[in-house]
Amino acid sequence: MSTTDNVNRPADASAEEQAPKFKLFLNGKEEVFEPENTPEPDTPLLWVLREQLGLTGTKYGCGIAQCGACTVHVDDAPVRSCVIPIASIAPEQKITTIEGLSRNGTHHVQRAWQMLDVPQCGFCQSGMIMAAAALLRRNPNPSDADIDAAITNICRCGSYNRVRLAIRVASQVRTRRAPLPQDNAASKGNAQ
Repeated sequence: MSTTDNVNRPADASAEEQAPKFKLFLNGKEEVFEPENTPEPDTPLLWVLREQLGLTGTKYGCGIAQCGACTVHVDDAPVRSCVIPIASIAPEQKITTIEGLSRNGTHHVQRAWQMLDVPQCGFCQSGMIMAAAALLRRNPNPSDADIDAAITNICRCGSYNRVRLAIRVASQVRTRRAPLPQDNAASKGNAQ
């Protein structure tokens, strides 16, 4: 190889071209980060989702994996993204956020939440919905004890009874035992 082969290329060009690109499989598609935008390995998944990818449905609540507002799915399992370092996520692992649960809010858990008007302030609800969806994937017909054990998310407004009811309704819809109840607006519209 002559010394003129690399004359027109910057010295770091080949290293940059060969530098591995950071990848995430997120909400059904691959997200590729250029080397200059690759997050630091210890950056929590939550901040990559919110700050670098603009997916703000996943919330920051406590930063110590206690409240559950940051719950997402990694390979269909619920995880608290505020404490998951991005380096621990393999490129082939599937990450699902609230934005990826369904394209238009038609997932059976989201519909039950809407129909039963579950949220009060709503801040924790994306994490609650993600935890409920994971529970129903593992256990399509959970008991109240199963729900209490699986839904460890904190709701400062105390919407736990409505959360439990919505999980029961979503379970019935998922297993085709019952249709979703009509929402209040639709019922009022039909009555007029």
